[in-house]
Amino acid sequence: MAAAHRRPLKESHLHEIPAKGSDPEALLLPLYLANAVVLPIFFSVVYYLLLQWREKIRNSTPLHILNLSEISAILIFLASFVYLLGFMGITPHSEEIMDDEEIIEDTDELMLKEDSSAAAPKNKIMDCQLPWSESDEEMVKSVVEGKIPSYALESKLGDCGRAAAIRREALQRITGKSLAGLPLEGFNYDAILGQCCEMPVGYVQIPVGIAGPLLLNGAEYSVPMATTEGCLIASTNRGCKAIYVSGGATCTVLRDGMTRAPVVRFATARRAAELKFFLEDPLNFETLSHVFNSSSRFGRLQTIKCAIAGKNLYMRFTCSTGDAMGMNMVSKGVQNVMDFLTKEFPDMDVIGISGNYCSDKKPAAVNWIEGRGKSVVCEAIIKEEIVKKVLKTDVASLVELNMLKNLTGSAMAGALGGFNAHASNIVSAVFIATGQDPAQNVESSSCITMVEAVNDGKDLHISVTMPSIEVGTVGGGTQLASQAACLNLLGVKGASKELPGANSRLLATIVAGSVLAGELSLLSAIAAGQLVKSHMKYNRSTKDVTNLST
Repeated sequence: MAAAHRRPLKESHLHEIPAKGSDPEALLLPLYLANAVVLPIFFSVVYYLLLQWREKIRNSTPLHILNLSEISAILIFLASFVYLLGFMGITPHSEEIMDDEEIIEDTDELMLKEDSSAAAPKNKIMDCQLPWSESDEEMVKSVVEGKIPSYALESKLGDCGRAAAIRREALQRITGKSLAGLPLEGFNYDAILGQCCEMPVGYVQIPVGIAGPLLLNGAEYSVPMATTEGCLIASTNRGCKAIYVSGGATCTVLRDGMTRAPVVRFATARRAAELKFFLEDPLNFETLSHVFNSSSRFGRLQTIKCAIAGKNLYMRFTCSTGDAMGMNMVSKGVQNVMDFLTKEFPDMDVIGISGNYCSDKKPAAVNWIEGRGKSVVCEAIIKEEIVKKVLKTDVASLVELNMLKNLTGSAMAGALGGFNAHASNIVSAVFIATGQDPAQNVESSSCITMVEAVNDGKDLHISVTMPSIEVGTVGGGTQLASQAACLNLLGVKGASKELPGANSRLLATIVAGSVLAGELSLLSAIAAGQLVKSHMKYNRSTKDVTNLST
């Protein structure tokens, strides 16, 4: 949406945007002249060295014996190579990759600076939570004036915390808006460099509460949930209590495999079909597995399923990924297979390594049917007296409500994987607390809740089936201190030393067990007519905690 309202760029803005990975003031020559000199030199010395080494191989001369001209050529090659790395934005201090979006962001900063030049204070420190020095002030001015790009502060300063403070102050001066309510101190910015967040200016605080103990497969878990929705943790906690006193829940992992689905195009649909048959031929699977598995110690190819749309072929690769969520792992393996297939099918045009047949971060029937990540089913039998005493309702009312709300009502709405009361609530809260990708809540919350009367109608059987829980206990946000502490609370921090993937599978079962508790409690509140009353009690601010009864 933002792009649709973006102002046209002025020619002056284009000249003010620095080349990525370079400092315009550090060049002795204009950038285009420097490139015109270095590029021919680079390729010339490469060609010369290749010729020299070919002659040495033919004459059986050791390659390490060099004459003066070859030594000079190697030095020139190294110097020009370092220049080109710098020009492409690769520096020893940063692994940042620049793209068009970042260039647009820098352009936006220049536009904001132009628009707010009359209103924004240029020299006043609006919100500084760290000791300020003259050199810091100069850096802020350089960022505001566009001399130093904001994204390059970490590499220039070598101090991620100070870079965040300077970026924050520059942003406030450019926009004229205060960030006083956004914390800056008390966070390890080194931990997110190059892996979790770019251009940080602070962090958002989300309270973490505990639901439980959740009795699952004979073990007890205190479940951390990060949320700002009142009543959510209290409700989930009540569900945990009902499950606990009824003997606990049982959870089973049905499948475990992350997916990636590239899309390729041929000149004809027949050629696309030929590749489909090649990939699905069991005789070729061993070769493809070897190519795929060579990219990782833990990634192991499980299946390849194909779908054709005209001349386009979509290939859905599924692989195990150990204790990682696995998106990067499966993508590396798929890239290996694409390189291999390009040799076998030279007329294949790779359109993209992800063709949305995966399908990631969006509701999709393929995930609902085939599964993605961990496919889990969790169940419990709640005794009649617990339904009455703890949940304040009865078995018949819960069975009827689930049928009319979660099943019939969701079908009337055309839901895709949404045959539940509020699975997304619990999934999101646990995901944020444990460092998962919050966007993958979309498919991870796909859930069907089933409720029926058992034992001659006296007791309640409730289950949740979740085909695509995408979690990991290594990589991404799981290594940050707060999130790692929550994983440690559950006993699933890091990779399993006994069995690769065991920790991530256990985390998936805990997520499903927590969803089961949340579904049980919310359905009971609705059946008993307590939903509005509970939210008025727990979702409204009150300073008199004595008014809140347990």
